[in-house]
Amino acid sequence: METKDKITGYAAGIAAGVTYGMNPLFGKPLLEGGMQVSSMLFFRYLFSMAIVAVWILCTGGSLKVTWREFKSLLILGVMYCGSSITLFESYNYIPSGLATTIVYLYPVFVALIMVFLKQYPTLRVWISIAVTLVGVILLCMPSGHVELSFAGIALAALSAFSYSIYVVLVNNDSSVSEVSPRVLTFWSLAVGVVAFLCITTAGGDSLVDGIHGWRSWADLAGLALFPTTIAVLTIAISTRLIGPTKTAVLGVFEPLTAILIGIAAFAEPLTPVMVAGIILCLSAILFMVTERR
Repeated sequence: METKDKITGYAAGIAAGVTYGMNPLFGKPLLEGGMQVSSMLFFRYLFSMAIVAVWILCTGGSLKVTWREFKSLLILGVMYCGSSITLFESYNYIPSGLATTIVYLYPVFVALIMVFLKQYPTLRVWISIAVTLVGVILLCMPSGHVELSFAGIALAALSAFSYSIYVVLVNNDSSVSEVSPRVLTFWSLAVGVVAFLCITTAGGDSLVDGIHGWRSWADLAGLALFPTTIAVLTIAISTRLIGPTKTAVLGVFEPLTAILIGIAAFAEPLTPVMVAGIILCLSAILFMVTERR
């Protein structure tokens, strides 16, 4: 592999982690401004879906899928949008950096799901799971400066679990094995657009409630562009150039970015115990995903 390709691959992997970690930067002001999570995600998915559709069509691709593929894509879309809505709901209860760090534990959930499917992880993976659990306990320990909510922690964990199911199905469902990542992403977003539209209208809320001028629209555009579209694109580039394992390792920039944003933009506290927990969690995941097997 040429040096230029390696540099591009690593840069893309870092960009993917950083951009996905920008969720709270754009999402939290919208929530604090009174916007409903479902309507915020509706616009995020709608804008991103449009960007992905234009990208596919302009490069000569097609959005068509078979009925068999669509049924599987529907399930994937439900898992994908479920992960999003539970993550943003958790922001109402716990600091955004902590929520995103808990969500980053999804590789652990993937390993446990694979055990259920009778594909057993190695001892190295089990050690990683044990260390990660210790890290989560440290992260969730209350202190005099941080008020933690069981509801917030549960929502963030549910977000990670939903995304884990999504990841497992993408790699194990034969009916979508021939669907390109871009088309799979488009239909996952499309399911979310319909779901969030129904959730918002069923609750009697207006889609534009909580939108206050250009700043709100800019935040919505930022959500669609950075932690959605750019993250998807750079993950695809990084995986192709340096492989999925190294790309996953570079995903540690996701929670780190979210934590730094929480501290810098929202004055969220960072205690020494939380730092120790974060280090343990990220170290355990790095230990797991770099295993040759």
